[in-house]
Amino acid sequence: MRDTDIHFYFDPVCPFAWMTSKWVRQVQAQREYTVDWRFISLRQINAHVDYDTHFPPEYEAGHTAGLRLLRVLDRTRQEHGREMVGTLYAALGARIFDSPRPVEGDRIEDGLDVRGTASFVGPALDAVGLPRTLLEALDDDSHDFAIRGETDEALALTGKDVGTPIIHFQPPEGTAFFGPVISRLPSDEDAVRLWDHVVGLAGFPGFAELKRSLRELPQLRGLGVADDEVGVEQDWHAGSRRQKK
Repeated sequence: MRDTDIHFYFDPVCPFAWMTSKWVRQVQAQREYTVDWRFISLRQINAHVDYDTHFPPEYEAGHTAGLRLLRVLDRTRQEHGREMVGTLYAALGARIFDSPRPVEGDRIEDGLDVRGTASFVGPALDAVGLPRTLLEALDDDSHDFAIRGETDEALALTGKDVGTPIIHFQPPEGTAFFGPVISRLPSDEDAVRLWDHVVGLAGFPGFAELKRSLRELPQLRGLGVADDEVGVEQDWHAGSRRQKK
């Protein structure tokens, strides 16, 4: 018997994962699905990559910030239960992506991407009523083993040439897929229609991939795109979402 309807694997610094998570919450509210929010680390996926030659300068710091946030989320799960992972992710995502885009010079604090610092995470903890003692996890790499385990678990469902998010519907025997990658949040009605189409397609026997690399910059204020604007379309041709931050 299933204990949850959806396993949603995310890295908190991935804008496409955040947009997809908001869509899943729309579907969850209308279908009364239960969601278990799980971890996948872009920093761990790219552990073998030479960031200096493969990515722009800020990517390593961004992916490292994601890992640091996942440590806090892992300790939150240990001490306050699995449901609080989704609650804290919502608070962090709102601060990262649904707030005005920071000045570029404000992105670094003491050599770290500010998103992975105590000064950034502390207010998110306050907002959901969690103690600031959880900030100790930011530098505690003992959490990395559990994060690595769930990252491997997610990739085992889809294969390794993917990024975040990964969704597993009706686990353990149900269908799993990377994405969908969406740049705009649908209406509530369109949200469930999109869900049914995606799950139906992904669940078709033998189906493997449907993809295009042309993507709009997500409609997120944290990326400089207002709610009533459409992001610039770009060709994200460099492999998979794991190579973006």
